[in-house]
Amino acid sequence: MDRPSWDQYFMAFAYLAASRSTCIRRKVGAVIVKKRHILATGYNGPPKGAKHCGVVGCVRDTLGIPSGERHECCRGLHGEQNSIVQAAAHGIKIASSTIYCTNQPCGICAKMIINANIVRVVYAEPYLDKLALDAFEEAGTELVHATCPAIRLPTSL
Repeated sequence: MDRPSWDQYFMAFAYLAASRSTCIRRKVGAVIVKKRHILATGYNGPPKGAKHCGVVGCVRDTLGIPSGERHECCRGLHGEQNSIVQAAAHGIKIASSTIYCTNQPCGICAKMIINANIVRVVYAEPYLDKLALDAFEEAGTELVHATCPAIRLPTSL
């Protein structure tokens, strides 16, 4: 019987979280795990109660901002940010944990991950952000590129 590795297993959950994203440009999911238990999840999209970009349009598209630049102009939060905020909102301690991300974190998310004392980042898809790479290296945060096997989800629940 073939079983996914733990990294593949949790990465599949990150992709499942990404399926909830309302971002027009890129669907990103994140899962924070400690001792093989899921602590929090997140996906990219606007704050609670705010209209989704599919309804009001993408500010970054309107302004012609390329991918990877001027993240502060986005209406939404990144999946990594939402998973950290979810943990904080529920009083869940995430220090010494691993975060699984569908995409390599950006510089802003890298700084949040480091300050949250998340010690390991596993990502599936590259996202070239030198600031993030330098921050992780300087902080001693382990950065792992992993893939997720094709997992079939039920078509109806």
